[in-house]
Formats: sequence, structure tokens, C-alpha cells
Amino acid sequence: MNSPNSVARRVRRALVPLLGSTALVATMVAAPTATADEHWKVVASGLDNPRHLSVGPKGDLFVAEAGRGGGGPCIDSPEGGDSCFGRTGAITRVSLDKGKGKKKGKQERVLSKLPSHAVEGGAQAIGPHDVIVEGSKKLVFTVGLGANPDVRTLPGNKPFKDMGTLRSATIGSKRTTLIADIAKHEARKNPIHDPDSNPVGFIRHGSDYVVADAGGNTLVEVSKRGRTKTLAVFEDQLAFAPPFLGLPPGTQIPSQAVPTSVVKGPGGALYVSQLTGFPFEKGLAKVYKVDRQGAISVYASGLTNVTDLAFGPGNVLYAVQLVTEGLLTAETTGPLGSVVAIPKGGGDSHAVVAANLFAPYGIAINGKTAYVTTGSVAPGAGQVVAIPLR
Repeated sequence: MNSPNSVARRVRRALVPLLGSTALVATMVAAPTATADEHWKVVASGLDNPRHLSVGPKGDLFVAEAGRGGGGPCIDSPEGGDSCFGRTGAITRVSLDKGKGKKKGKQERVLSKLPSHAVEGGAQAIGPHDVIVEGSKKLVFTVGLGANPDVRTLPGNKPFKDMGTLRSATIGSKRTTLIADIAKHEARKNPIHDPDSNPVGFIRHGSDYVVADAGGNTLVEVSKRGRTKTLAVFEDQLAFAPPFLGLPPGTQIPSQAVPTSVVKGPGGALYVSQLTGFPFEKGLAKVYKVDRQGAISVYASGLTNVTDLAFGPGNVLYAVQLVTEGLLTAETTGPLGSVVAIPKGGGDSHAVVAANLFAPYGIAINGKTAYVTTGSVAPGAGQVVAIPLR
């Protein structure tokens, strides 16, 4: 039987917003075309662990690539082994083909050499997670960390100093500017569990930003001057322990919230997606609604491992499920995820819009088309697919 400490270590691994083993990555690289469907169009390919994406002012797509790590220095990976630093993260712009032909639009990395860390081969990558465009050339993006903020100050770990942050840069530039240190905020406030920070999805909210910290299990508000405050804290849930832990049948263990993205909905409320932590139980994930006072309520339930949200026509909320059957099934049945539609008003029912997507992660909607990143744990094999919303 596993000890309580063993269970706790497994629960802690849930602080990383993505489970990406080497075996899973090998599956992805071997079959990147499994995303194809007669109604879907691949508009970008060859991406390194693509995560969230957004639509720019001219209709271009901007994709955050978490990179593939590098030669070091290294820190402990949440799944064991070393996760090593490299400047392989990037932001890619996809200029969509506006014509009637089948030609794919231009794809280029407009910001590169961003911080990233990953295990050997580029698995379990953490780096740029989300990006938005302000004006014509300004990019604002998160850079994840996935660890205790203290690792950044350990001897030899200076390259990690820019991770766990919200940053900006000008397209084509080689320099980035710190907007806010989300990991420093987590280290200082730490409202729940041990210090751990991994800023992922975020939005512009008035003159401020709101960032989902998957490691800290919080929403963090960032003022235009870079000041941070905790806007919401997401508590644990109970999940059924998987059989391999050796616990009595029916035993429940804590599962952390792991918020992964935040969007603004009708009426100005914020809606937050939830991956859930280990054991990543099917149907346990929710979409939370956070009002202007920071009060949290459940908007939608019965979801699994949700990584991103986007409102579409008719105030329908679309959610990306990283692995529809739950992350623990990924290495046996394949990392197959989906996009589902949650009807106006929320609830516990949803309709499948696209199934059998390989490790989908981010979603952005323009008109009646959803653009979804796939292969989110696949260095060099990530894609963006266009899915029509009927």
C-alpha cells in the first residue's frame, strides 16, 4: 500500500498544467496527422508544444509555443528526472489565407529565444503559455515556471529568472520587458498549499490583466503599474483514488483545482477553466464564474481536464478538454481530447463539437470558426486546426 506521503507527492505533480511523458510525446510525433478531419483545416504545423493562442487585430493568429527546453541548468521535473533550461520558447504568427484556395497562410516566429524548460527530448515543456496582441506590434505573454519560485534563486539557476512572469515585447525584437512577477507574488502570498507558480492563460481586463496561476491555484490581478493581488483562490476537490495507489476501493483523495485559463463573459464576469490535479478524474473539472467582488460559483460541470475557454456566437461557451477520458488514460488509449460547447447559462450538459483531437490545448474564435492548438505535448509536431462552428 502506498503511504500518505507517496499520495501527496503524486497530488503535488498536479500543479503542472500538462501531463506530457516521453512515451506520450512519441505517440504524438508518430501520428501528428491524426488530427485531420474532413471538416477541419490545418493552418499551422511544426510547432513546439503549442499552448494558448489569440486572434490579432488584423485577423492573424498568435500562438504561444512552450518550446523544448535545452542544455541547462536543470531543475527537478514534477514527474521525476531533470527538466533543463533552453531559450527555445517562441510566439508564432499565422497569417491566414483569405482567398478561396486551399493554400495555407504564412507562418513565422515573430518572437523567439524565450525561456523554456523540458525533460530530454522536449517532453513536459514549460515556457510561453499564452499571448495577446495590443496595438499593431506589442505582444503580451505569460512564461510559466511549474515549480517553487525559490528555484529561480538557487546557485546556477539565473537563466530561470524570467520564468513565472507576465511579459511584453515588440514583434521582431530581441528584448522582453517584465510587466509582473507572478511567481514572486505566489512566494509572498501563497494562499493555498506549498509555494508553486505556473502562470498560464490570461486576459486584458480594463486597464489591468488577470492571470490564471495553475501552480498557485489562483487568479492574480495585475495593475497597469505591475502591482499584483490575489483575485480568487480555488480550493481542492475530492477525487476517487486510482487502483494503482493500493488504497481501499472508494477512497477519495484531494485533487487540486489547477486553473488553466480565464475569459471575460457576458455581464463582465470572469470564467475560469479547470484542469484538476491528480488523479485527473473524468468529469470532475468545472468552469468557475468569478464576479466583480471575487465570489466564486460553478458555471458548468461534468467536464474533464479543461485547458481553455472561448465564448462564441450566441454566448455559447466552448471548452477544450485535453484528454476526454482523463489524463491517466493518455498512455494507454492515446492523448485524445475534444472541444465541447456549453449552452448559454451553463449547467452539467455539453455537446461535442470536435472529438479525437490529439492533445488539444488552446482555443480562439473568429466569427464562426474555432482555431485550436493540437499536439500540445509534441515538440515539432504541434498544429493549429480550424474547426467550423455549425
